[in-house]
Amino acid sequence: MMLRLLRERLAPYRSWLAMVVVLQFVGVVAMLYLPSLNADIIDEGVAKGDTGYIVRVGAIMLAFSLVQIVCSVTAVWFGARTAMGFGRDVRAALFQRVGTFSTREVQHFGAPSLITRGTNDVQQVQMLVLMACTIAVASPIMMVGGVIMALREDLGLGWILAVVVPALFLSVGFVVSRMVPSFRAMQARIDEVNRVLREQITGIRVVRAFVREPHEAARFGTANDELTDVAIRAGRWLATMFPLVMLVVNASSVGVIWFGGHRVDNGQMEVGALTAFLTYLMQILMSVMMATFMLMMIPRASVCADRIVEVLDTRTSVPVPDDPVVPDPARRGHLDLDTVTFAYPGAESPVLEDVSFSARPGQTVALIGSTGAGKSTLVNLVPRLFDVTAGEVRVGGTDVRRLDPEALWAGIGLVPQRAYLFSGTIRSNLLHGKPDATEDEMWRALGVAQGRDFVETLPERLDAQVAQGGTNFSGGQRQRLAIARALIRRPAIYLFDDAFSALDLATDARLRAALEPVTTDATVLIVAQRVSTIMDADLILVLEEGRIVGRGTHHELLADNETYREIVTSQLAAEEVA
Repeated sequence: MMLRLLRERLAPYRSWLAMVVVLQFVGVVAMLYLPSLNADIIDEGVAKGDTGYIVRVGAIMLAFSLVQIVCSVTAVWFGARTAMGFGRDVRAALFQRVGTFSTREVQHFGAPSLITRGTNDVQQVQMLVLMACTIAVASPIMMVGGVIMALREDLGLGWILAVVVPALFLSVGFVVSRMVPSFRAMQARIDEVNRVLREQITGIRVVRAFVREPHEAARFGTANDELTDVAIRAGRWLATMFPLVMLVVNASSVGVIWFGGHRVDNGQMEVGALTAFLTYLMQILMSVMMATFMLMMIPRASVCADRIVEVLDTRTSVPVPDDPVVPDPARRGHLDLDTVTFAYPGAESPVLEDVSFSARPGQTVALIGSTGAGKSTLVNLVPRLFDVTAGEVRVGGTDVRRLDPEALWAGIGLVPQRAYLFSGTIRSNLLHGKPDATEDEMWRALGVAQGRDFVETLPERLDAQVAQGGTNFSGGQRQRLAIARALIRRPAIYLFDDAFSALDLATDARLRAALEPVTTDATVLIVAQRVSTIMDADLILVLEEGRIVGRGTHHELLADNETYREIVTSQLAAEEVA
């Protein structure tokens, strides 16, 4: 999968990669000529006392050095641009793919894993690309060129190369083979650490409320220790590599000087040639070491690439239609569910089964039932956060699976069960609902949502800072801001998924009274746990185990529906029931 990822995502950078190869080739070739020129200075210039020759060859060496420096720097620049561009493109592709996911795919991967794949995993593959552009290209050229130039200096010492290079490959290969399993395990351990850390940060209030800090510290400590153990195991093998390589390098250097010295003494070799041969041997061994660094990175980058490709290959369960249409303007706000059934893949029983109802502009339809009855799932079917397993959900008279997603979402104002605010300001959060909203529209929406009073008390008012998730506001304040964000766009259909749960009864009542004149031309679908929130709804649907077991107004259901009556009597005093 890694080769496929690199092939697909590096395609736009082929010209830059070609430049890297050409520049690295020219730079390495220029560098390879330097020891040979240095040998000529020793054997021809110094030995014969020819100063002019030394100056001329020295000038050539300086020119070759400049060429090598310029080519190397330029190659690294192109390589870095390629690697950074590759990382940017992969992150963008992951973000776009995750943006198309339904709730089902997000739950399958898990938010911590998706974050790790979009950051750490991409960084590992990006680093491999950078190293490939600098090391992987130069190493083979240096190794092959070094062997050729060394043999060109003296064939008699060639047998040292035949012994040393394979010995270095085998020793380093043995160490790398022991490091591969540890690198594979490290990525899974990083995932686990991120998951535990994210859970603890998100749920810090719950942890403190139940005095579970020691338990959570121990749980994080376990995950952290497991990652540390794997990293130490890989580090121990890595620590053995450098002494091993230095042993081979030093032994080979001694061998060249020993046997080369005898050849110089016998007149079979010049002193300059011996110096050049020794330099080429070091270059060959350095190229082998550089190649081994690449080998060390490949296993971990391969695991990361597999995880990235897994996300990129996942298709959303709510695909965009091939020939999308827009809702019929004449049926603005029309919402119909026709024998809708929804089941999760592999589930024994459906979450919703044979659910049907219709709602029209000016109507308020309420859903009530026990926890797990399928209320939130039903609401999520309208904006296509899920797709039905059977039946149809129609908005504006058209099945939502045939609608243009942008047109569908533009006509819906959703306030989810857990109100979420983005980091920024109150103003920027309201602009999520309507990007061109005026300040007057913002204040009107806040007024209807019963949020104007507390916003006006803030020193910065609309420009007050909002922390990620809105954690610097109370639950009720977050809900009112989320409701205002939905109101400001004046959609055709309002979806309130238990959006009043954090409000006190008085604020709830004021909010519902303020909503009534604003939503006269829109359809309102409310999920609620409190009966007081839905008593005035035009139609109340009672859900139990995914089925509608009652429908009607509050008084009708109170008279003839046992399930609804049980819910009401469990919440309201006897005088309120009447």
